[in-house]
Amino acid sequence: MAKGGTKKLAARAQRDAARRLLADNRFARHQYEILDDLECGIELLGTEVKSVRAGQANLRDGFCLIRNGELQLHNVHISPHSHAGAYFNHEPLRVRRLLAHRREIERLRVALEQKGLTLIPLNLHLHGSWIKVSLGLGKGRKLHDKRQEERRKQEAKDTRSAIARL
Repeated sequence: MAKGGTKKLAARAQRDAARRLLADNRFARHQYEILDDLECGIELLGTEVKSVRAGQANLRDGFCLIRNGELQLHNVHISPHSHAGAYFNHEPLRVRRLLAHRREIERLRVALEQKGLTLIPLNLHLHGSWIKVSLGLGKGRKLHDKRQEERRKQEAKDTRSAIARL
């Protein structure tokens, strides 16, 4: 009976390791109201993969554009790999191609034509051995929207703590 339990724990640990979060853009959820999200692949070089797996990616200023029918990730900084020479290393801020189906790209293109919507990277994560990026279709928040959201979060926190005291 004990063996079955350890197998389940090992399988759960293996699944969690296969879905590991590599980089997160928490600031995006503060700046934008996320209306829709999409998970897609990212075309990386070998040294970029090593750097991302080491947690050296910064999504904070990143954004996505649709050019020539393909998704492109702009302004995402992936640090050069420390154990590679200067010749074989990558450029940290290069434009990276995102891999998504044509229908998904078309659906996003139609949504982006609306005023005030933008496509931002939310996180980089492992999906098995593949590195995936989650994109969010976001509408920028004004200052009063941010204050209202903070107020709503604080009220929810207060009610949770009041219920916990009962």
